[in-house]
Amino acid sequence: MSTGWMSQTAQPRAPQPQAGEDARTRTMRPIVTGTSVLGIKFDGGVAIAADTLGSYGSLARFREISRMCKVGNQTVVGGGGDVADFHMIRDLLNTLEIENREYEDEHDIKPQAVHTYLTRVLYNRRSQMNPLWNTVLVAGMQDGEPYLGYTDKLGVAYQESTLACGYGAYIALGPLLREVADKGEPITKDAAVALLQKCLKVLWYRDARSLNRFEIATVTAEGVDISAPQSSESDWGIASMVRGYE
Repeated sequence: MSTGWMSQTAQPRAPQPQAGEDARTRTMRPIVTGTSVLGIKFDGGVAIAADTLGSYGSLARFREISRMCKVGNQTVVGGGGDVADFHMIRDLLNTLEIENREYEDEHDIKPQAVHTYLTRVLYNRRSQMNPLWNTVLVAGMQDGEPYLGYTDKLGVAYQESTLACGYGAYIALGPLLREVADKGEPITKDAAVALLQKCLKVLWYRDARSLNRFEIATVTAEGVDISAPQSSESDWGIASMVRGYE
């Protein structure tokens, strides 16, 4: 009589978490990533650049990803690292911009405020042991002066006249960007854009996670201008002359 009742109630239970076990998981490594973002101040503004590649490991999987976004009328943000995390940052900035617009006080978001906000967001996520795997450059015009700031997934933040993240921090920042900026001579907008194009071409040759298709954004007193994706010409004819890597 009781056999059926026992067969229904005596089913094996799913294993329960033991004391001290945490069921939550964290992203331990980025999946789809973007590489370098470069930035330089020029006379009357600032320019930043990034290619449009999203790498799935060593596979050049997504070739039309924009890693820059406009915030207000004076700021542009570029991000390297995990593409999905950067999309989250972009959504947070979009929400911040909407909230600022709702005040209807005719005050625009300034780049220093955006830089400080992102530093706090990234540091907070780091403190929760659940970082956003990004390095971010913030460029804009702050009270009529060019502004260029850096922050990473640990919340480290600073400002400089030239900045780079990813592989560009090794082969573009010192040898190319700083060589021009440290001369102390005024840099025109066209010269800054040409220099960024040169750096991106060098990265295309040297960085296995880069692409010869990129965007360049400039910020001046007139506002933000993000170029349409453009491509650099390349010549791999010299490859047959390279020796020692067979």
